[in-house]
This record gives sequence, C-alpha cells and structure tokens, in this order.
Amino acid sequence: MSELFQSNLSEHRALFEQLAALQAPIERAGALIAGALGSGRKLMLCGNGGSAADSQHIAAELTGRFIRDRRPLAALALTTDTSALTCIANDYSYDEVFARQLSALGTQGDCLIAISTSGHSKSVIRAAQAARPAGIRVIGLLGRDGGALAPLCEVPIVVPSAVTARIQEAHGFIGHTLCGLIEAALGLP
Repeated sequence: MSELFQSNLSEHRALFEQLAALQAPIERAGALIAGALGSGRKLMLCGNGGSAADSQHIAAELTGRFIRDRRPLAALALTTDTSALTCIANDYSYDEVFARQLSALGTQGDCLIAISTSGHSKSVIRAAQAARPAGIRVIGLLGRDGGALAPLCEVPIVVPSAVTARIQEAHGFIGHTLCGLIEAALGLP
C-alpha cells in the first residue's frame, strides 16, 4: 500500500509543479466569471462523474461562501436536476442533457464552466456548442490535450496529465482558485 501512496504523491507533486503555467488562463477565467456575476449574470457548470461533483462543488462555494462571508453568487450546476436529466436523456439522448438545460436557463452574458478530464465528453461538448451562439462565454476545465472541447472554449484550462485522478485533483485546486479570484475581483466583504 505504501508504494501506491508514494506513487500517487509523486504524480500529484510533479503535476502541481506544472500548474504555474496555467496562471494566465485561470486568471482570465476568474475575470470573465467575476464580470458576468458582477453584471447580474450567472455561472452554469457541467460535467460527468467526478466532473459533475466538481461542478456542484464550485457552484456550492459560490452560492454559499468560499473564504469570505458575503452575498450569495448566482451559480448553478446543470448536473443536479435528476428529473430534467432523465427526461432529456430519455426523450432526446444523454448527449443533450446539459445543452437543453443551458438553452432553457442561460442568457447572453452568462458563463459556462465545461468540465471534462478527457475533453471528449459528448454531453459537455454539446453544452459548449449550445452556449457560444447564445452569447454564453465558455471556460473549459480540461485534461490531457484538451480534446475536442478545447477549441469550443473561450478560455481552455488544460491540465497537462493523462491520469484522470491527477487531473481531477488539479481541477479541485483550480476551482478553489477561481472562487477566490471571483471574491477578490468583486470586492465582496
């Protein structure tokens, strides 16, 4: 067991040493989201599996609080409404579960964080494709080479790893960093 622990820790450390290269896109994403929230718009998030959990985590930090006790911010994980998810998956296809919700709930000036460790999740790609013509700005939390999702994102944040667990660990760190940047940019007490 200690070999597994040491191997995971070594991979984690090596990856996190590379994250400094992502500072510019992370700061740009934080500014885009803060601008939207500061203008009365909202942030929507989507992803599958662990990325769905990351979507919900980031939304909770913003609607609740992250560091500061401040007003709630409009953030919505498109992963949480099981009736909508199952209705859309049944009546259309699973690929449409986020795109249809985004089309119903999104307005011009909103932001979407599209999370996919591979960059190839069809349901997340469809959400990004639906967002852009609606004037919804797309930020990608991605892994590997960014996949097919990267070119659909105004700000792709691509974690340079092929290991899903390490990518998800980095996404958690980036999500927390975005929350901190948003609070600071909005000057929230």
